[in-house]
Amino acid sequence: MDVIALIGRILFFGSAVGHLTQADAMAGYAASKGVPSPRPATQASGVLMAVGGLMVLLGVWADLGALLLVLFLLPTAFLMHNFWTQTDPQARQSEMIQFNKDVALAGAALMFFGVYAGAGEGLGLTLTGPLF
Repeated sequence: MDVIALIGRILFFGSAVGHLTQADAMAGYAASKGVPSPRPATQASGVLMAVGGLMVLLGVWADLGALLLVLFLLPTAFLMHNFWTQTDPQARQSEMIQFNKDVALAGAALMFFGVYAGAGEGLGLTLTGPLF
């Protein structure tokens, strides 16, 4: 079971790398959504996602890392994927899919938080125990 949890933690971290390495494209998308200072906002959110993802991946206060991921995912869902404002049916569907993905990932991160905070030191393959 420890190896399965480790694989899940690795998969969670993967998207942060793309967010930081493609910051220009992501900033352009953020600008099209009306995000103020899109480049710094994209970089800051990428760092937040990377720090949270690394904490979960390495098992260093993984419960806090999971909460950082929620802090990234929920606002992103509402700010960047506001499907309810789209008039084109295809754009609306695409944004709804992305919105639901972010909300589902936030739910998964909350589950990570619950598992790590509840299991304490017993989860295995972590560098520290939970913070909470």
